[in-house]
Amino acid sequence: MSADLKTALQNAELLYTHETIKHTVGQMADGIGHDYRQDAHAPLFLTVMNGALPFAGALALALGARGLDLQLDYLHATRYRGDTRGQDLHWLRQPTVSLVGRRVLLVDDILDEGQTLLEVKRWCEAQGAQDVRIAVLAVKRHDRCVPGIQADYIGLEVPDRYVFGYGMDYHEQGRNLPAIYALND
Repeated sequence: MSADLKTALQNAELLYTHETIKHTVGQMADGIGHDYRQDAHAPLFLTVMNGALPFAGALALALGARGLDLQLDYLHATRYRGDTRGQDLHWLRQPTVSLVGRRVLLVDDILDEGQTLLEVKRWCEAQGAQDVRIAVLAVKRHDRCVPGIQADYIGLEVPDRYVFGYGMDYHEQGRNLPAIYALND
């Protein structure tokens, strides 16, 4: 562990343990599985890299355990590029499967202001997706979310502070921490 990450952890509050996150993912899978159970075709499960990787893996397995088949793909679009503030959207990889006529479940780590997710959702719709829903592990408590975006499935709420762990990074570190932390003010 780097000295920067150690310092961040010493100056952070533990928000959610791994056990709490695991339980929350199971509850989310119950709701998502219920909503998609009647589909004749497997929904397209799109992971927003890199942050959503741990959450998406856990959620996909939980959905599979509940009998929901998924077609998996991913995209990589970011506004942060290792910084703590967003910039313009930068596409690193678009999905390789066709979205035409598909029900798409976008899976991301956090809904903060929503600019990235709104742009990605609009892109999916422009590619011909029939339905686009969003599942996020965490949503930040504040009133700065851009109009037109909301998550359909929310796991946890986090304070309006810099959060990291379980996919969310602290300067590209700590994504594999099994819990979620918030930097102290």
